[in-house]
Amino acid sequence: MGDNRKPQRQERRRFLTVYGRNAVLEALEDPQMDCRILHLAKSNRSGGVVKEIRRAAQSRGLDYREHSREELARISRNGRQDQGVALDVYCPAMRELDDYLTTLNTLSDAPQRLLALDGVTNPQNMGMVIRSAAAAGVTGVLYADRGNPALGPLVIKASAGTVFRAPLLRCQSITQASRALCDSGFELYRLQAKGSRSLFDGSGFSRRALFVLGGESHGISKELSELPGENLSIPMQNGVESLNVAVSGALVAYIASTGK
Repeated sequence: MGDNRKPQRQERRRFLTVYGRNAVLEALEDPQMDCRILHLAKSNRSGGVVKEIRRAAQSRGLDYREHSREELARISRNGRQDQGVALDVYCPAMRELDDYLTTLNTLSDAPQRLLALDGVTNPQNMGMVIRSAAAAGVTGVLYADRGNPALGPLVIKASAGTVFRAPLLRCQSITQASRALCDSGFELYRLQAKGSRSLFDGSGFSRRALFVLGGESHGISKELSELPGENLSIPMQNGVESLNVAVSGALVAYIASTGK
């Protein structure tokens, strides 16, 4: 018999758990959301927002389950802020990086444009970059279990809900993922203040390109800086030293998607 544990794990990783009463109600009322299972604490009072949540779930014909407060905290992974409510939402565009790499050679000859944030820990910055990347049509955004913020309410809010539809490629760490992509023929482009050429010079990029932006405090890590690749810069005038990573991410996303 074949081992189906890996496909099952990959499918589970396409789910995001939304928690908090207002956030869950908004998700249930959004017809574009693929809501699957509603989780409620048995200790919830039946009125107010909880009553609206139940009504919204029933109008969808959605299954809901009741749990002890401790069980719900394990589901939401944030017992202090879940307010006794959590919702499993399916994200069809989200997948494992390993799965993407496995199917890479079966894809069309279209350029592959990936974006990664190395050590970016601010949820608002992460969410805004995801929104820009989705809007620009980037092939995928690497999302690391270690080194990126948890996919929670702050990221979701900053992304204006696009996190549920964005092409996220989940991985263990940005460094490991970057090495694997380089081994698969991707050219690494690092955004650095003293890059060898401008992001906007129009000279184009590799057909398989990975663009990496560094974290808010320490920039791109030493490990990624030592990998073969090219350093790109964003020209600055009027004494400005740098841009917020969310702004830089938006610029990179659109240049990457339109550059040849």
